[in-house]
Amino acid sequence: MISDTNLPVKGIDTHAHIFRTDLPMAAERRYAPDYNAVPEDFLTHLTDHNISHGVLVQPSFLGTDNRFMVQALRQYPQQLKGIAVVDPTIGDLELDELDAAGVVGIRLNLIKKTLEDYTSPLWQTFLSKLAKRKWVVEIQREIDDLTRFLPAILESGVEVIVDHFGRTLNGIQVSNPAHQDFLDLLSSGAPIWTKVSAAYRCNANLEQAQEMLAILRSAYGHSDYFLWGSDWPNTQFEAQTNYKEQYDFMEALLPSMDERNKVLVINPSKLFKF
Repeated sequence: MISDTNLPVKGIDTHAHIFRTDLPMAAERRYAPDYNAVPEDFLTHLTDHNISHGVLVQPSFLGTDNRFMVQALRQYPQQLKGIAVVDPTIGDLELDELDAAGVVGIRLNLIKKTLEDYTSPLWQTFLSKLAKRKWVVEIQREIDDLTRFLPAILESGVEVIVDHFGRTLNGIQVSNPAHQDFLDLLSSGAPIWTKVSAAYRCNANLEQAQEMLAILRSAYGHSDYFLWGSDWPNTQFEAQTNYKEQYDFMEALLPSMDERNKVLVINPSKLFKF
């Protein structure tokens, strides 16, 4: 495995999951895999597609037990960084340990969940700790109510990533006030990054994904806040897609080499400090 401390960035896959079936699963999980997805398999996919680096995202079914991911970060520190799942009551010592291991942010998977009060002292104190460490907050939530709580999270000083085109099932609709509110937030210059990834989770084909990308690009006024991830191993969609298909989809979605270089190299290098 490559271990050069000056490994040049040829591309960064910003969204993949690793796990094993024998790991303790979260009690309130909506899904549990029946196969293993180990870091070596992910790194093989990266090599096969001329991608040099990756960001591991803690899967929700493992809850706040980030040990398996942290082990991989420590094993491959030059190639991998991580997005953890933690409780907002977490202490500074544990945050520092995660930081030292290569964790660069936390994920809030809010699909089908009741929203917390992110203006509360608990959450603002927690978020300010993340901001101090220059961590990001990655959010998986449908676009329809993102603006209900994003301003409160941004108030703490963190940067935000919105997963998978905003998880819309009917495209991004400029005629929908909630969607337009989100686009207005992007237009305002707020530090919100969008992953143009896993279009299959939005029930979108290439043409529909291109339309969503165009709407987002127009709202931003540029491509400086786009990220891409394979979403490997494509949990719950394993029978429908795979790494190669997602990479090929990305190439078709981003035919401009300049924009693709931004999405694969420049933008994630800046955000994740590779």
